Amino acid sequence: MDTSRLLRTTGTVIAAAGLLLSGCTSAGSAGPSAAASSAGGAARSAAPTAVPAALRSYYEQKLSWRECGVPGFQCATMKAPLDYAHPESGQDVDIAVARRQATGPGKRLGSLVVNPGGPGGSGIGYLQSYAGVGYPAPVRAQYDMVSFDPRGVDRSSPVQCLTGPEMDKFTQVDQTPDDAAERAELVAAFKEFAAGCQTRSQRVLPHVSTVEAARDMDVLWAALGDEKLMYVGASYGTLLGATYADLFPGRVGRLVLDGAIDPSLPALDLNRDQTGGFETALRSFTKDCAKQPDCPLGKGGPEAMAGQLQEFFRKVDAQPVPSGDPDRPLGESLATTGVIAALYDESAWPQLREALTAAMNGDGSALLALADSYYEREPDGKYANLMFANAAVNCLDQPPAFTGPEAVDTAVPSFQKASPVFGAGLAWASLNCTYWPVKATGTARALSAKGAPPIVVVGTVRDPATPYKWAQALAQQLDSGVLLTYDGDGHTAYGRGSSCIDTAINTYLLTGTPPKDGKKCT
Repeated sequence: MDTSRLLRTTGTVIAAAGLLLSGCTSAGSAGPSAAASSAGGAARSAAPTAVPAALRSYYEQKLSWRECGVPGFQCATMKAPLDYAHPESGQDVDIAVARRQATGPGKRLGSLVVNPGGPGGSGIGYLQSYAGVGYPAPVRAQYDMVSFDPRGVDRSSPVQCLTGPEMDKFTQVDQTPDDAAERAELVAAFKEFAAGCQTRSQRVLPHVSTVEAARDMDVLWAALGDEKLMYVGASYGTLLGATYADLFPGRVGRLVLDGAIDPSLPALDLNRDQTGGFETALRSFTKDCAKQPDCPLGKGGPEAMAGQLQEFFRKVDAQPVPSGDPDRPLGESLATTGVIAALYDESAWPQLREALTAAMNGDGSALLALADSYYEREPDGKYANLMFANAAVNCLDQPPAFTGPEAVDTAVPSFQKASPVFGAGLAWASLNCTYWPVKATGTARALSAKGAPPIVVVGTVRDPATPYKWAQALAQQLDSGVLLTYDGDGHTAYGRGSSCIDTAINTYLLTGTPPKDGKKCT
């Protein structure tokens, strides 16, 4: 599998903040779609009457669709207020939007907005490379497939923090400090990262929260002209979708939240739970690896095989192996990132076996390629802004997990209990928001979306990034939550090979009939 696409097919990989953490034509009409809504009513012709006067111009704007270089897709730019608390200031952010119109035949059901997760994942990239061409054909036939880059992401007033060489250095910093000097180096790296964001993105940095992105999505809903918002969000996209539903329950149509995040958990618990999720995924990988003739971790059972991986990490921590790039030998940090990247999708397990075998024999290039796919590093050394936006959103959404290194010391044993292999590194990675230059504007809280129609929450039993219990929790919190379970591996479930999951979600999107609450698929 091409590692550059590995982490884009089912949702951008990153759910919690950390050093680790995941031809067009001009014929399209400008302004609201004329398609009938999937709620059964005609498309709206004006902004909703409940919109405050200061926001009305945003809600009444027309989208001017244009060619954008990818055959079959159209793009537009939407305006949103930089600060929803002070829209009268006249300061805006540009929100990049893209669509692929319904292919037909059959009744058109309006727009289906999709989000790949992150935070920091490009919705437009996801739409053009996967959702707009890879979603089930009946869904694409009846919906205009739509996405946007949330504020701070890629084409939408992107957050910038470090240069390519600076980011190369940052990704190599030891995440499991062994002494005072390494601790100081890690803290300095987090401070440098935060300072770079403040220097390069001071204007937008205080205004990239999930709540603000959800409000942008409401402006987008108005601009599209649909009666209700239809939405599929993966990973962090579930938090965005649930936040929208909680803010605007009366505007919710059909929402699918796949690979759910529990919004009631504070940052420390989110990061620790996710650490346990990666341990679960590692156990699944080792179980499968033991059956393969090319397994580099031996055949001694899950604990022994995990021990072999830990020993490999210790060796490359002491002596990095060549990777083909003399400035970036494969040390512990990049090796760990490469392993975690492959654990998101079980189809990458053969590639992980090959990469580990090569690295254990002195060639770290394949494992480095996996780490680069995680960080969205291009061959020319440039990075997408995924990791910058990821930190900016997460650090604004919640207070930091830790007050300082001493608090990490206290928490490391509980992280190591969650994952003996990844625990210490992911505990230290959770220190990044401690030094953030902008105070958090949000906090952990349950979301109920009272009054919304049925919302389908999808959980995968052995999901590495969004543990299954998070889906159970979100489905319970939402007044109209319906839990759909996939008893399988990998991150998210829709479009990953389960006909049971796909049929249930397709039926809901096309007819409005949700699966039975508690339905399980294998």
